[in-house]
Amino acid sequence: MPAAQTAHSATERAPSRTLLVACGALAREVVELIRVNGWDHLTVTCLPASWHNTPDKIPEGVRQRIHAQRAGHDKVLVLYGDCGTGGELDRVLAEEGAERIGGPHCYSFYAGEAVFDALAEAEIGSFYLTDYLVRHFERLIIQGLGLDRHPELLSIYFGNYTRLVYLAQTEDKELQQRAAAAAERLGLAYHYHFTGYGGLGDFIAPATQEPVACRN
Repeated sequence: MPAAQTAHSATERAPSRTLLVACGALAREVVELIRVNGWDHLTVTCLPASWHNTPDKIPEGVRQRIHAQRAGHDKVLVLYGDCGTGGELDRVLAEEGAERIGGPHCYSFYAGEAVFDALAEAEIGSFYLTDYLVRHFERLIIQGLGLDRHPELLSIYFGNYTRLVYLAQTEDKELQQRAAAAAERLGLAYHYHFTGYGGLGDFIAPATQEPVACRN
């Protein structure tokens, strides 16, 4: 094959530079997927995980991050569900020519839409935790909701819940114990469901032109 044709074929096979704008709660999983798969052409930038308590910040925060870091990238992928933005995030992404992972929230794309819907239907009063939320339960849930200062608020926040569902990305015995302890602390039944990285890798993989590998 002539050298010029060989160079042209190599260029066609080269993956495009992709910017991933992610929720900070997904950072560990995204970095691990990139490491395991060798996706060196992906650039990751994360926004504060705490914005889930103020979802109105997410759409414009994502827009600003796209504007700040789009240069040098061929496409932009966004690792957020709708996350309580009421469609505003999708409006911003349509304007910016970016694509997000499907689903209303990370619980859905971790578990898979059908599995999550089945879990929700089985017990509508379910409170969900991921690996990230288990690791930061004290800061995000207990302190974040003021339960450390006002324990009487527990029944107000969780009175309508009946169980805690731990959607686990890794098979980690310590995290399972911490999740079970969190359920007990909130006065909820405990349910464990292993998801792995769910739809994260499948969403990112097409930008790499390679099959996805996952280590959980």
